[in-house]
Amino acid sequence: MKIICIGRNYSEHAKELKNEIPESPIFFMKPETALLKNNEDFYYPSFSKEIHYECELVIKINRNGKNILSEFAHKYYNEITVGIDFTARDIQNMCKVKSLPWEQAKAFDNSAPIGNFLILSDKQKQENINFRLDVNGITVQNGNTKDMIFSIAQIIAYVSKYITLKTGDLIFTGTPSGIGPVKIGDRLTAQIEGKVLLDFEIK
Repeated sequence: MKIICIGRNYSEHAKELKNEIPESPIFFMKPETALLKNNEDFYYPSFSKEIHYECELVIKINRNGKNILSEFAHKYYNEITVGIDFTARDIQNMCKVKSLPWEQAKAFDNSAPIGNFLILSDKQKQENINFRLDVNGITVQNGNTKDMIFSIAQIIAYVSKYITLKTGDLIFTGTPSGIGPVKIGDRLTAQIEGKVLLDFEIK
């Protein structure tokens, strides 16, 4: 199982980080050890002083595929949830300055909490999907699939040109604007269409 994460997939998020709008999907990967399931607490790592949340829709691949055409991409997933792409922003900024890879800022243990999955119908895959993140009861991020620069179908088609997708793989589809830091004691709650799927604390 692998975790594939799409970067800069919402124009407002790209702007808030002063990044250019990409012409094609940007992706990076996290290892399986990044997963945090079952609403378990996230323990703030000692190596960073600036951990940021990035709430994203996550799809689960349900069959193997390579060079998938976008018009057939809907056949390769039927479950969706919300996840957090935790980022050690201080480490990421240091890596950027030195033109180094970002793995230590993005791929550390428990950096990818995910919620419970929802089963989607084919019709639902074609409609707008709303998701939201609250921190301590205050809404900090609102997203909708219609605002993605690259649709889920385009993401699946693009990634599968380079990497064979396998059953159980997860794709984090990008974060909307509103990212920010977390601190010990915070409670993060994420939902899709009003249904809470992820609820955990920072310890």
